[in-house]
Amino acid sequence: MRKASQLGELRLSGVSRAYGGHLALHPLDLTIRGGEFVALLGPSGCGKTTALNCLAGLLPLTSGEITMDGRRVDTLAPEKRGFGMVFQNYALFPHLTVRANVAFGLKMRRVSKAETRRRVDDVLDLVRLREHAHKHPGQLSGGQQQRVSIARAIVMEPPLVLMDEPLSNLDAALRLSMRSEIRRIHQEFGLTTIYVTHDQEEALSLADRLVVLHAGQVSQIGTPAELYEHPADAHVAAFMGYRNLLTLDLTAVEAAEAVAEGRGLKVRGTVVGGVRPRPGDTATVAIRPEDLRVAEGDEQPIAEATAEIVEYHGRVLHVEAVTAHGDRLHLRSAGTVRPGDALRVAVDAERALVFTDADTAALDDAPTAGGVS
Repeated sequence: MRKASQLGELRLSGVSRAYGGHLALHPLDLTIRGGEFVALLGPSGCGKTTALNCLAGLLPLTSGEITMDGRRVDTLAPEKRGFGMVFQNYALFPHLTVRANVAFGLKMRRVSKAETRRRVDDVLDLVRLREHAHKHPGQLSGGQQQRVSIARAIVMEPPLVLMDEPLSNLDAALRLSMRSEIRRIHQEFGLTTIYVTHDQEEALSLADRLVVLHAGQVSQIGTPAELYEHPADAHVAAFMGYRNLLTLDLTAVEAAEAVAEGRGLKVRGTVVGGVRPRPGDTATVAIRPEDLRVAEGDEQPIAEATAEIVEYHGRVLHVEAVTAHGDRLHLRSAGTVRPGDALRVAVDAERALVFTDADTAALDDAPTAGGVS
């Protein structure tokens, strides 16, 4: 096992890709350090797979350059870059055994038989498939096939591994276990990994840093904690689990807090983003379901709503409630709530983020928006 990364630094400088008059990827500047796990996150069509394909050499750049440890690589053919690729559909040879699939690239490079055997044995041990080496892909589970795909990529000892939504074809339970496996393999083999996904939970659990893309542009780059706690705009907030996105009018602004009202809702929240709001501005208030709760005693509610859907999730209930004006609110409750119950809903001001119009311009097609605009 190699715990030290082969890669020192990968730098993308002004990397863009256009299709005719459509700019699928706006100029992207990103520096990745050796050993990092970086996730490209965003909805379908946001440019994340385009960026990955530009890195792999499957798409030529419209502008910009890619350098690896100071050496320009975007002018090289895909096979000359030496990157490992893990695809969504595994792309295994059905007529070859697991061992033969993993050894295929080494054979094409005419690596000696002894060295091939050693390296294949090492990676099969790493992905825990040594006992399945004689089997064909059709005899394996989906998770095992995905591990063969990963083994085939890393046996070449690449400086960089590119993964394009590798878990999307697996069921929910298997995705959870494979997430842990991918992170373990990344760490134990000293990989530098760029991982494309639209699943924010997957990205948060795997990555050292996230790059959130929208309409071909970078919305925010940061650690999982930075994006989770301090989203730069409402689009990022939507991808970080803020399911309650409420478009309201600001009626008061006091230092770092603001009051937003409309359609029977009144929310005091914390102003975030780069634009200073003013009373009369339209704003989006973003609240996580776990921060929205049933009001207690004399606590001031932000709205009154009727519970419509109640889901049992162990120690807490996931509740979807509807206000008289049709806004849907997602909240958690540790108490008893039944469909049809009238609820008074509250949130702490520091847990309600207020983004002004200028900060929410990218929100139009955010997939997890829960409020009514």
